[in-house]
Amino acid sequence: MRAVVESRWFNIAITAVIVINAITLGLETSPAAMAAAGKVLQALDHAALLVFTVEIALKLRVYRSRFFSSGWNVFDFTIVAIAWLPASGPLAILRALRILRVLRLLSVVPQMRAVIGALLGALPGMGSIVAVLLLVFYIAAVMTTNLFGAAFPQWFGTVGESMYSLFQVMTLESWSMGIVRPVMEVYPYAWVFFVPFVIVTSFAVLNLFIALIVNSMQSAHEVDREVVQAEAAIAHDEREALRRQIEALHDDLRRFDERIRGSSR
Repeated sequence: MRAVVESRWFNIAITAVIVINAITLGLETSPAAMAAAGKVLQALDHAALLVFTVEIALKLRVYRSRFFSSGWNVFDFTIVAIAWLPASGPLAILRALRILRVLRLLSVVPQMRAVIGALLGALPGMGSIVAVLLLVFYIAAVMTTNLFGAAFPQWFGTVGESMYSLFQVMTLESWSMGIVRPVMEVYPYAWVFFVPFVIVTSFAVLNLFIALIVNSMQSAHEVDREVVQAEAAIAHDEREALRRQIEALHDDLRRFDERIRGSSR
């Protein structure tokens, strides 16, 4: 059973069921699809849930208490458990949460697990960058409220409104024609503030997030490579030890055969 659960074809089959279930859940949102094949889609949905339940049951049988030592197993168990809750009455919202089953691809596909691991590994560094970004936003919000709040209260009337407007500027969503150019009609030198703000936040600070994630992924790949190399070294040592044992056994058999031949003479 352990060989089946950990086999490659088993993971491929579960991945295929997850993809098919994601497609059926999407089709269930279409009135035309439900009118044409509603019963079939619901049957496929129930069948997928049964497959996921059998998979979890097999893993529980194989790993027993060690099953919950893996965060990915706990993640899968939680999603499948939520799917079995009755989606009626006050719990009707759980029906919409069925799409969370698609997230099981994160635990089934190793490449996706590596990406999530890199993101989690970059979180500590991201906290420092977020703190710096919030500090820059707060200083800029106070400045824009004092400078432009009287003429543009809808954007810079308060510190909170200024921070939201500056967030829009940082994302480069209609920042020039929507905010900066109207402000420059009243304050012609407003670009002196907004251009450096965009450079610092959009092109400098945000790129630090990308750098952190890339560095975390590289570190994760290096750790995986070291683990593979260590396992290969252990396997090589075991093969060498086994080879020496076989050679020693062969020598013992040869000496034993020589004794037998000598005694027979």
